[in-house]
Amino acid sequence: MATPKYNLSKLKGKLIAIDGPAGSGKSTTARMVAEKLGFVYLDTGAMYRAVTLFAMRNGVSLDDENALAQIASRLPIEFKSDDDVQRVLVKGEDVTDEIRTPEVTKNVSKVSAYKGVREAMVAKQREIGKNGSIVAEGRDTTTVVFPDADVKVYMEASTRERAQRRLLDLAKLGVTTTVDDQEEAIVRRDKYDSGREHSPLTRSRDAYVIDTTNVTIEEQVERVIQLILSTLK
Repeated sequence: MATPKYNLSKLKGKLIAIDGPAGSGKSTTARMVAEKLGFVYLDTGAMYRAVTLFAMRNGVSLDDENALAQIASRLPIEFKSDDDVQRVLVKGEDVTDEIRTPEVTKNVSKVSAYKGVREAMVAKQREIGKNGSIVAEGRDTTTVVFPDADVKVYMEASTRERAQRRLLDLAKLGVTTTVDDQEEAIVRRDKYDSGREHSPLTRSRDAYVIDTTNVTIEEQVERVIQLILSTLK
C-alpha cells in the first residue's frame, strides 16, 4: 500500500463513502484516495459482479432470486493488493478482469436488483467496514450500506464522457465497441439502477457532489482528499 502523503492521524477509523452512476470515476478515485490515505478500498460493485460471474459460469438462472441470494451469502469474495492493483478473488481465483467483461456488465444490474442478493452483500460490506479506515464505493454506499459514513461523496459526469471512459476500459480488455453503443448501454443502466425497487441509485441529501466531466483523475482524487480533510478537521 502506498505511503500516506498527508498527516492523517486524525482520520484513523473514519469511513468515506463514494457513490454515483457507472463511469463517473468513483471506482478509480476511491481506490487512489484509499491508497493516499492508507485506508482499505472497498469496491462494492465488484462484489455484485463476482456473484453475477459465478452464476453465469455455473448455469444458474439470472431469474432465480433465491438461488442468487444463496450464492451471494455463501460465495467467498476477497480483495488483495498486487503492485498497487486491487485484485478480486472468488474462491481463490483471480477474476479481476473477467468481472468487467460486457457479458457481466450487461447482467449485473439485474442480479444486484434482487432484495436477497443486496441484503447478503450489504451484510458482508458492513462487516468489512465496521472498524473504519475504509473508502467504500458503489451505487448505494452513501444511502444504504453506510448511511452514517463520516464523509459522503456523489460523483457524476455527462453520459458521453462516461461512455468514452467505458470505451477505454474495454479497449484495455481487448473488447471492440463504439462510444455510441456504450452511451446507449449507460443510459439503459442508469434507468434500471435508478428505478429498481431495492436500493435504487439516489443522491444522498448530505453528500458532496463532484462533477468529473472535465476533470482529470488526479484532480478528482485531490478534490476528494481536500474535502475529507476540510470536513473532518
